[in-house]
Amino acid sequence: MRFTSFVAATALFAALGAAPAQAQVKIGVITSATGPTAMVGIPQKNAVALLPKKIGDYTVEYISLDDGSDPTQTVTSFRKLISEQHIDAFIGPTGSPNAMGILQFVAESGTPMLAPVGTADVVLPMTEQKKWVFKTTQNTGIIAKALVEHMVKHHVKTLGFIGFNDAYGEDWLNVTSKLAKENGIDIVATERYQRSDSSVTGQALKIKSANPDAVLVAGTGTAAVLPQATLVKQGYKGTFYQTHGAALPAFLKLGGKDVEGTILAASLMLVMPEIADSNPSKAIAQDFIQRYEAIYNERPATFGANVYDAGLLLERAIPEAAKTAKPGTPEFRSALRDALESTKELVATQGVYTMTPEDHSGFDERGRELITIKDGQWRLAK
Repeated sequence: MRFTSFVAATALFAALGAAPAQAQVKIGVITSATGPTAMVGIPQKNAVALLPKKIGDYTVEYISLDDGSDPTQTVTSFRKLISEQHIDAFIGPTGSPNAMGILQFVAESGTPMLAPVGTADVVLPMTEQKKWVFKTTQNTGIIAKALVEHMVKHHVKTLGFIGFNDAYGEDWLNVTSKLAKENGIDIVATERYQRSDSSVTGQALKIKSANPDAVLVAGTGTAAVLPQATLVKQGYKGTFYQTHGAALPAFLKLGGKDVEGTILAASLMLVMPEIADSNPSKAIAQDFIQRYEAIYNERPATFGANVYDAGLLLERAIPEAAKTAKPGTPEFRSALRDALESTKELVATQGVYTMTPEDHSGFDERGRELITIKDGQWRLAK
């Protein structure tokens, strides 16, 4: 009788509590929430809370780490995510140098990487290593083309350049030099600086002495303010251009009057009230902004949207990859890479993604707006 009771109890337990756990996908995230790049990394880290927790038949776990803006720590953290957490995909890191430093390890592990970084060098030119990387920010060429078109329209003939002395600055110098030459613009001064520099007086004096019609600053976050503010204080009166790396509220706050009239090309998120409702990204961007504000009680920088878009890309790709293999396997990671590469016309906060084997950014001109700063606010440039 006891045996019969035991069997019955066991059967009842199995029926009620022994259902298999729901299958899970693991996503690693590395951001620079501290250190020199923190103004970019913090909104990226914050955006993780808004990423989908369930995709198709799978729950999704996000393992988020901070690399302190240190490329060496990025490598260490990524290896930890691979060896200990066995992640299926990776979002990050924040900085362009950090991203370039882990390309080898991403490829060796066969893990799809969604990179919210500025430099196009993480995906161009396409190589065996870079085929695992998908970029969720506009490529430099798309943004630079808009800036150079504005320069030509406003008769800029000479240009000064000052940018980060790293992958981000190098990419911008290469792209700008090519476009400037094609459009009859002479770069008369080229200077570099470090992300952590507190002074660029010497570099600014050299640019001012060259007396260019305009200056392009290739920096990110609040570090993009320093060269411009220094040149203004030295009496430079020409036009300033900034990259989409400057597109955050702190740039306006720190720059104040020194950044009035600046021209940049960046996300529609900066000028939402001026964007037509017919723009396919407007509703998605508004939803992201509202959800972010509900949690953090502040408006998100566009950098957070780059991480949010990574979630949208994965939301479409994961169910496709799951048709081929199970999460947690090399086969699934490979299928996920293929699914990401097959993305077509995915509307997201920053624009519309269409990936190809040659283009792992996928943005076209729908992914940018030409913007100026007027009365301390972002405005569409007319």
